[in-house]
Amino acid sequence: MTRRDFLWMAAVAKAGHPEPQAPLTIPLCRVMDSRAKCTPEQLQRFSSKIWPEAIRDFQRGGIRFQITEGKGEIKRSPSSRPIFTGLERGAINLVVTDQIPMDYGGVAGVTTLYEGYHLCVIALANAHGHQVPYFSVNTCVHELLHLLLQDIYLTRPKWYQTGEREFRIDWYATRLWLFGDGAAIRKSAEAYLGRLRA
Repeated sequence: MTRRDFLWMAAVAKAGHPEPQAPLTIPLCRVMDSRAKCTPEQLQRFSSKIWPEAIRDFQRGGIRFQITEGKGEIKRSPSSRPIFTGLERGAINLVVTDQIPMDYGGVAGVTTLYEGYHLCVIALANAHGHQVPYFSVNTCVHELLHLLLQDIYLTRPKWYQTGEREFRIDWYATRLWLFGDGAAIRKSAEAYLGRLRA
């Protein structure tokens, strides 16, 4: 192989693999529910396995979170509707608690818009890390993807749209987990970040 051939092959290889972009930074406020009755084992599993696994996956996909810690709680109104305190505007609010309020119907996690706040609630009693590709992925990754892929803006989804969105989220989460493939997520997250700041 000549030097010219070598340089040509290197140029072709580089053209096929663009330079990595700077990570997309998204503000996230992690709020611990002061009313939660989490066990030390649940808190340990979250802080040593579930959360670091989620952060690693997103970093591999070119997304990082600018994390602040907050204090808050989930209260109940007289009508039994959950009331969240300690949330921040212009950031994803990841509320860590023991159980999801029944109004939201989630078991391990739920993601929604709550009075203009972007909200993910993680229930440590049922949250888990990656288990089975396409079916049982990291709870934090799953719930954050609902925001980054902008599912929260679909109002009143039909029954088949709900199942379709859940499968779609697990598909993207698996691609991120196993292959570090976050190109489509990053593209959607850029648009989401604009809406989050607005």
